[in-house]
Amino acid sequence: MADDAYDWRFTEDLDEFLGCAGAFLRSRPALHTVQLTVAERLRSGGRGAFGEGTPYFGRLTDGDGTVRATVLRTPPYQLNLTAFGADAADALAARLVEDGRTLPSAGGPAETAAAFAAAWERRTKATARLEERQRLYRLGTLVPPEPAPPGSARVATPDDRELVARWYAAFCADVGERVVPDADRWAEDRLASGGITLWETPDGTPVALASVTPEIAGQVRVATVYTPAPLRGRGYAGAATTAVSRAATDSGAEEVLLFADLANPTSNGLYRRLGYRPVADFAVYALGDPATTT
Repeated sequence: MADDAYDWRFTEDLDEFLGCAGAFLRSRPALHTVQLTVAERLRSGGRGAFGEGTPYFGRLTDGDGTVRATVLRTPPYQLNLTAFGADAADALAARLVEDGRTLPSAGGPAETAAAFAAAWERRTKATARLEERQRLYRLGTLVPPEPAPPGSARVATPDDRELVARWYAAFCADVGERVVPDADRWAEDRLASGGITLWETPDGTPVALASVTPEIAGQVRVATVYTPAPLRGRGYAGAATTAVSRAATDSGAEEVLLFADLANPTSNGLYRRLGYRPVADFAVYALGDPATTT
C-alpha cells in the first residue's frame, strides 16, 4: 500500500482537478507550464485533443488539503510530474502500481523524474532508462539575430494547413517523438488559435515555422521550431523564433518560455543568443510495464 503520509489523490474530472490544484499550478507558471497548457487544451478542446485514452490527474495534499505537487497523463503520452521528493515519488509509484496503471514514460524536473524512475524500478522490477534531458528557458531581453535573413514573418492561415502538417510530421521524426500526434489535427488546432508563424523569403516562399501555445497564467511557450533540412544554417529558425517571441511579449505575456533538448547544442546556443535564459533542467525516462514484468 502507498504511504499514508503522502496522500496522492486521483481523478478523471478535469474541473475537480483544476478546482483543487489550479492555484498551485498558477503559483509557478514557468515550472508548471506543461500541465497548465495541457489542462487548458483539454478544457477548450475536449478529451480527444491528445488521444483516445482517458486523461487522469493526481495531486499530493497535506492534511489540510493544501496541494504540494501534481501529476497528469493524457494517454498515450507520458506521465508529467511537478517537483516533489523521493518519498513522495515512491508513494506515487506505489499508488500507480496499486491502481494497475501502466506507463510508457514519465517526465518532469530532473531530480523528480530520476526519483520517480528509481521508485518505478523498485516497485515493478522493470528497467527505467533516461530518454531525454531538457532545459527550460525563459526569455529575458529579446536579441534579434544580426544580420537577419532576408524575408519576413506572417501568421499562418488555414490555407497553410497541408504545409504545416507536413512540416510538423517531419519535426516529430527529426526529434524522435515516442508518440507522434496526428499532424493534421495538430495543424488545425494550432492554426485555429493563430499559434503558428511562418518565415518567408522575399518571394513569399515559406522556409521555417515556429509555434506557440496559447497564453495561460501569464505564460506562453514556444513549442515547435522547424526548418526543412536543406534550408538549415541560414538563420531562418532564429528569425521565426524571434518573430513569435516578440509577438508573445507584445500581446502582454509575462513569461515567454521554451524547452530545448540538451543533446542539441545548436538549438541551445541559438536560444541563448536570442536572449533566453536557463530556468531549470527536466528529464524524461522510458519506463518498463509492470503488467509484463516478471
